[in-house]
Amino acid sequence: MNNQSYQSFGNPEIAIARQNTFIARVYGWMTLGLVITALASFYTLSQPALLSAVLTNPVFFFGLIIGELVLVLVISAGMSRLSPAVASALFMFYAALNGVTLSFVLLIYTGESVAQTFFITAATFGVMSAIGYFTKRDLTSLGNLLLMALIGFLIASVVNIFLASPAIYWITTFFGIIIFVGLIAYDTQKIKRMSSMTADGTAVNKNSAILGALRLYLDFVNLFLLLLRLFGRRR
Repeated sequence: MNNQSYQSFGNPEIAIARQNTFIARVYGWMTLGLVITALASFYTLSQPALLSAVLTNPVFFFGLIIGELVLVLVISAGMSRLSPAVASALFMFYAALNGVTLSFVLLIYTGESVAQTFFITAATFGVMSAIGYFTKRDLTSLGNLLLMALIGFLIASVVNIFLASPAIYWITTFFGIIIFVGLIAYDTQKIKRMSSMTADGTAVNKNSAILGALRLYLDFVNLFLLLLRLFGRRR
């Protein structure tokens, strides 16, 4: 244990200050990711050739999806080996790619309903994140259950691409909302605990903040897309 970690362990005020700094960094990165995604979506809409490739070229579209999955795996698995500069660049690149693939949302749904759903998502996220941060209950068992449910949700969603069943569509929508609402609280508590595992200012600490931001970013975006199924009004 280095001197900084020892001082933090023995001094609650230092520990709380470090925790607040870490949490602020996580939410700062998450917010930046959302901003980059929004800007990338608007940029894609302004570029007819790029938008056409996303909407009409399956190879290009699924190439973007695969690229996003690879980036998530690299960021998640490589935190101990990546430099903070590389990790942050990969996170921002992922957010931009996600903005390109999500540009269709602004074409399908009205701008007003997208904005309304975004604020509903933000309010829900804020409430559940606060619960995860302040609750004294250990959410580990709940998180494990939600992660297993998430696997089932993903499998059902992929299967329904081929079945195109309205019943499965709405079942996965409601269960997905429940899953990601719960994951927001679980991930927030997990990130809060992460703040005490590394010394402030180290590469591992900075990378851990980016990993935490990625988790919350994914929770937010997926909840937004699911709520959009309920509240979004098509053009």
